[in-house]
Amino acid sequence: MAIKSFQGAREKVKKEYNAPLLVEDHMMKSLVTFSPEQSILEVMELFIKHRISGGPVVNDKEELVGIISEADCMKQISESRYFNMPILDKSVERFMTKEVETIPHDTSIFDAASVFYKSNRRRLPVLQKGKLVGQISRKDVVVAALKLSSQNW
Repeated sequence: MAIKSFQGAREKVKKEYNAPLLVEDHMMKSLVTFSPEQSILEVMELFIKHRISGGPVVNDKEELVGIISEADCMKQISESRYFNMPILDKSVERFMTKEVETIPHDTSIFDAASVFYKSNRRRLPVLQKGKLVGQISRKDVVVAALKLSSQNW
């Protein structure tokens, strides 16, 4: 004889998903930024002081105008040696990368992972209404995925 359940029909439980899925929830918000007028020598000193390898270049309206990296500084060092001149106080604007790939703040981390997969970028500046609001890295996306691993995607 079969055992009969006396619980009755169960109500279907709808799972609510409220884990943060957007880039803005996982991005780094406090950044070391540079201005186009800063000297390349000062930038190199700040790289060492803050233990970073690059950073966004913003104008006085907090709009992203470029990225300066150690590789850009290598160009200055190389030119200085070639022309047998000391590193001068040349501006960041001369050496920065002006064409910068960015990502919107309201992009999902899954779409961000796809962008990182398709490009060779390690980090991307995050923009909201044309203004720099943060930066997301490949590592930030991996950490976000680990946090979400207990959730259903």
